Amino acid sequence: MATQSIDRRVRSIKALAHPARLQIVQALEDGPRCVSELQAMVGSDMSTVSKHLVLLREAGWVSCEKTGLQVHYRLACVCLATFLRCIDSLDSPDSGCC
Repeated sequence: MATQSIDRRVRSIKALAHPARLQIVQALEDGPRCVSELQAMVGSDMSTVSKHLVLLREAGWVSCEKTGLQVHYRLACVCLATFLRCIDSLDSPDSGCC
């Protein structure tokens, strides 16, 4: 596999490797949310949540759309929920992956 491809995978996976970012992704599984909703769920200040969202957006996991004064985020990669469920299944040695 090309080094460039591996580097891209590493950046993408690292973008998920934070509890707050995983909370954001989990919340977005239920549909689009505005930044203030995500901020309330994560419990961090708006600046911190915005930084998390930038990382997720740059990695391609989420996208955003501005409606009036609000910015709504949604999952850009719909298979992410399946990927995370697969990770969850690794906790159970008998269940295997997906």
